[in-house]
Amino acid sequence: MIPDFADRVIAWHDRAGRKDLPWQTRATPYRVWVSEIMLQQTQVGTVIGYFERFTTRFPDLRSLADASLDEVLHRWSGLGYYARARNLHRAARVIRDEFGGVFPEDLTSLQALPGIGRSTAGAILTLACGQSHPILDGNVKRVLARFLAVEGWPGSSPVLKRLWSLAEGLVPATRTSVYTQGMMDLGATVCTPARPACPKCPLSVGCLAYRQGRASAYPAPRPPRSTPVRRIQVLILADERGKLLLHQRPPSGVWGGLWSFPECPESESPTDWAERTLGLFVELVEIQPARRHTFSHFRLDMIPVRLRVSAHQGQVADRPDLAWYDAGAPPSLGLAAPVAAMIREAEAHPEARSLP
Repeated sequence: MIPDFADRVIAWHDRAGRKDLPWQTRATPYRVWVSEIMLQQTQVGTVIGYFERFTTRFPDLRSLADASLDEVLHRWSGLGYYARARNLHRAARVIRDEFGGVFPEDLTSLQALPGIGRSTAGAILTLACGQSHPILDGNVKRVLARFLAVEGWPGSSPVLKRLWSLAEGLVPATRTSVYTQGMMDLGATVCTPARPACPKCPLSVGCLAYRQGRASAYPAPRPPRSTPVRRIQVLILADERGKLLLHQRPPSGVWGGLWSFPECPESESPTDWAERTLGLFVELVEIQPARRHTFSHFRLDMIPVRLRVSAHQGQVADRPDLAWYDAGAPPSLGLAAPVAAMIREAEAHPEARSLP
């Protein structure tokens, strides 16, 4: 299609690409898979530390599959997009139970696993197994959209179909792994979303967006859409020993499987709700200003309500989705970043936890 496109990418990667990332130094299918999942919607600089800690605790697929979801989410805490961790854990168990613990090395089997799409499967097989497959992550979409001035938002079906066709036609017959890594590196370090370094790009000669002087116009952004706002009271309940009550969220949905504070509708009294729902008699300490957390499809306004538990009727002990959290000896539980921040703040104000 474009005779020297792949050659230019490969030559650039040989000269300037990244070659010492932790998952590159020992590129097993398992390690590449973990890195590819972590790198979805997350920058390399953030991922490196998480990857090293995660693979130290879970050095291979079986150790990940045998672990509890709570511990996996605990090791993922702060990285966000927790469905990635849940799918990683589910897929590890499928490979353990249905593939005898051997990582599948064909595209169809990989794409059937939870959380692995066509691009991720192609990246794993190309980078770790020496196969030849196209990929189309965010970086590659941007490089191709600019080089050929592809109009439209890449998330739309027609544009995505065209980009896949282009990606398939550009994959070289040899040194595919170097080309694939080069495309990802090029998008991450040169053909960046903002202020791309076009004069340093090996593809600037022939790049239609560069020729037009409109590199930043490609790819087109997602069309605007309304983002609803939800409001909820977050109950920070402390017992007489300073332990905080946490609730494990359902396995799917927002922060699925993570531990958070109990949530009470904004229209209800927190003290009445705690007594009726949890069997706890509480005293109101403070209602704090709302804190906004933005998700991909809505915004959540969390209103922290600090409460002291004066007495309880024992229902908490009978519910496996409730637990008293001792910040002095924290258990290995998955916590969303905003919840972890509120726990730290509660620990910084011990006076609110002591009974008069």
